[in-house]
Amino acid sequence: MAAADLPTEITALSASQLSDAIRAGQVSCVETMQAYLERIHRLNPVHNAIISMLDDDACLAAARLADDELARGIYRGWLHGIPHAVKDLADARGLPTSNGSPIVAGTMPEADDLHIARIRQAGAIFIGKSNVPEFGMGSQTYNSVFGVTRNAYDTELTAGGSSGGAAVGMATQMLPIADGSDMMGSLRNPAAFPNVIGLGPSQGRVPRKPEDLFYNQLSTNGPMGRDVTDTIRLLGTMAGFDSRAPMMMRDELPNHGSYRPVPLAGLRIGWLGDLNGYLAMESGVTELCEQSLSELEGQGARLDTVTPDFDMERLWRSWITLRHWSHSGRQPMLEDPEQRQLLKPEMIFEIEGSFALSAADIHEASVSRAQWYTALHMLFERFDLLGIPSAQVFPFPADVHWPREIAGRTMDTYHRWMEVVIGASLAGTPAVNVPVGFDARGRPMGMQLIGPYGSDQAVLEAALACELVTDHLERRPPDID
Repeated sequence: MAAADLPTEITALSASQLSDAIRAGQVSCVETMQAYLERIHRLNPVHNAIISMLDDDACLAAARLADDELARGIYRGWLHGIPHAVKDLADARGLPTSNGSPIVAGTMPEADDLHIARIRQAGAIFIGKSNVPEFGMGSQTYNSVFGVTRNAYDTELTAGGSSGGAAVGMATQMLPIADGSDMMGSLRNPAAFPNVIGLGPSQGRVPRKPEDLFYNQLSTNGPMGRDVTDTIRLLGTMAGFDSRAPMMMRDELPNHGSYRPVPLAGLRIGWLGDLNGYLAMESGVTELCEQSLSELEGQGARLDTVTPDFDMERLWRSWITLRHWSHSGRQPMLEDPEQRQLLKPEMIFEIEGSFALSAADIHEASVSRAQWYTALHMLFERFDLLGIPSAQVFPFPADVHWPREIAGRTMDTYHRWMEVVIGASLAGTPAVNVPVGFDARGRPMGMQLIGPYGSDQAVLEAALACELVTDHLERRPPDID
């Protein structure tokens, strides 16, 4: 079977389907690259998801080399010949890193980050980067270097962030699959807003090499996919122990073929909702999540509304302290007048918040974090999974930096509207976004399924089950060119 005989367009194939087609000789790497470049040139000027693109000749030359390798019996892995854009917070040799900031824009790294090297080794062809907010701060993908990334379903709306370019690239079928990272929901919120899958893995599942290898354990790298199977496969590529990242987990995930949809009959799900009124939610968010949960109940899942035995405002204070602390290394940027004027106000807020922190403040925040983990652990003695929305609002206008108010409540910081995601981040537990549908205006929404620490496989198998009983992923966005 040749490319012309495939049952669907090359760019409409999932990454797994495309991988199988390339390996079987049904489609060449050059044909794949040509199809994706055509789509990028047509759609990316509108959505602005992919940045720092290599020129077409370089992309096609890499594709020809991948075809030549196949002809000689060399197969690098399941991503062989598949175009890939690396999130612009990660380093990839041969591509500039900007972090969405004019301060570092154009920096050419000498080597791949650890997880990016694994994607390259699996055969992916790096064609560019995916757009991010400045230094990844704020779940809204815009920056002064490349501009704003626009939602796949409505270009007037935000894509979320910080993996917004990655999510929109997949939703518009400009990318087959995408890597991302997550500190404050950056693999979950942008997956919910463009209706794709995003997994924030267990802390230590995917290697990272920050300046601080031991103490700063808030963020994690992870996979995104157009469907759950692709997400599983990319996690398998990215995950695994590396001695250069000493806080990593040492257990190994099984091959992707070992994953099966979890039987829904008897599955125990604790629904956190709006945390008994603690979280402000835009009207319709929890209702869509509950509709999807009712479909799982119809298949035998056991659903109970539950609230953690913990002071959630204390958890927020812990989060703010640790987040400020994570930016303390950027204090010299504020001391340099030229650099300071290039920083957005939200970045200045984070750095300034680190100035007055004491060791006692950080200790107290760490104790709160530990006690929060214990509170969640107690819930997981009763439930297999916990469910909570992936965002507190639907996608909002792309020219709005962050929502100042939700349901009549004022948001006191630029990220308070994303408080819903910090529970999994602080506990280091795996959390996957699964789509739950669209509101009357056609705006997507998603729900986090959170599992115990280390249960990445179980969380993804639950997502596979959701995919079988819902059809939200089948509603694709229009081509806007």
